[in-house]
Amino acid sequence: MLKRTGFAATALMAAVTTLGACAAGPNYTPPSPAALNVPPAWSVTGAPAAQIDLSVWWRQFHDPLLVDLIARATADNLDIAVAKARLLQAREQLVQTRASLYPSLSGSLGDDRTVVRAPSSTLSVGPTSILVSGNSDTTSLSLGLDASWQADLFGGTRRSIEAAKASRDSALYNLVAVRTSVAGEVATNYIQARLAQARLAIARDSLKDQGDNLQITEWRRQAGLASSIDVEQARAQRAQTEATVPLLENDFTSAVNQLALLTGQAPGAMRDVLVTAAPIPRGPNGVAVGIPVDTLRQRPDVRVAERNLAAATAQIGVAQAALYPSLSLTGSLTGTAATLGQFGRAGTGELFATLSQTIFDAGRLRSQLRSARVGADSAFATYKKTVLSGLADVENAIQALDSAKSRQTSLGEAADASNDAAILARSQYRVGLTDFLTLLQSEQSLLQARDSLASAQADQATALVQLYLALGGGWQPASPQAIGPETTAGSS
Repeated sequence: MLKRTGFAATALMAAVTTLGACAAGPNYTPPSPAALNVPPAWSVTGAPAAQIDLSVWWRQFHDPLLVDLIARATADNLDIAVAKARLLQAREQLVQTRASLYPSLSGSLGDDRTVVRAPSSTLSVGPTSILVSGNSDTTSLSLGLDASWQADLFGGTRRSIEAAKASRDSALYNLVAVRTSVAGEVATNYIQARLAQARLAIARDSLKDQGDNLQITEWRRQAGLASSIDVEQARAQRAQTEATVPLLENDFTSAVNQLALLTGQAPGAMRDVLVTAAPIPRGPNGVAVGIPVDTLRQRPDVRVAERNLAAATAQIGVAQAALYPSLSLTGSLTGTAATLGQFGRAGTGELFATLSQTIFDAGRLRSQLRSARVGADSAFATYKKTVLSGLADVENAIQALDSAKSRQTSLGEAADASNDAAILARSQYRVGLTDFLTLLQSEQSLLQARDSLASAQADQATALVQLYLALGGGWQPASPQAIGPETTAGSS
């Protein structure tokens, strides 16, 4: 026996199809570059440069150890592991949200056994008496199936799926952003480690020269050709230079420990790898930056902000659909029989349709709608800020790279001149043609010039890394699916 509600199922489904053809809330379209104030060209231009593969920009430094360190970090970095987990959560959330479009079905199966007790009787057969029990045993099976379905009349569920998809994409691009950021941090700390080694080498070279100068002043004082003041000045200069060594060693240790953390290891694990000194890595003199719009399309942080805006826009539709009536269908099938084969003749089914509408909620649903619209406005402001920050990052990196290159050229000339002056001052002091103060000043100028030149070389390399990151380097925009396989409904 089947009981039906007051209108036919076919008419009900036709109404559902008609009402479900549209979804509540605005349809999302990405904001135009004009709405984001993206200029047609950069306000700062660098020197002409060749196009390079930004997806593996670290190879442009031609340093195998740097390439290896970034590979280790990509595989073992803990921030990347967290971002991967969040991506998997976002994918599973999408599966759960999609499931709301479909009916849910639950079932039950029971076994009912009834024993009826009756008086026993004695049956005599010849000389033998048999006790016959009067009990009867009846077994029945019960089966129940319950189904329910919430019709997506005004597209609230579809907007939820749209928001979940955007959130999944945001998590994907966030993983890309974390990977690129980690690659940049590895490169920056590697440069700092090599800079510390270069500065340590400069300081130790200076200590050797200053030790020789101290010995010469001692000999000259003993010979009556120099005063004790020269000796004390030489000793003071050497002590000051010696005092910088522990600080430089600390800089090296800090950079190495940070590299260990970035590669998912304990502090000190990378020291043996980096203990052998190597030059500060050098990359190309410049990078072709293209045009602003194309640059922003390559930045993962901009894509994260754009996907968050899409999700926030979809939430407006979710909140608006909650204001409208909702239709739910529930059905059940129950039956009791002695055997499974008899259920087809003994089952009873029911189907119910419920149309509900919130009449009074003290303004809660409309407040949720207003909140969703404010959330979309906030997401747009965040998106616009991310875009403008990205443009500023590129122009700042171009300016920093040009500045570092210019400083390096000037400091290179200064280091050459200071080296020549120091050689002359040493020679003249040994033969008594100049005083010790001149030698002292020339040695100090040489130390400062060499140290500043090494810092400028590291600044140029660091500015180049920042430019690569600002341009969205470190991944391939055309194939974000390479991050990992998509999760589908029913997968484990």
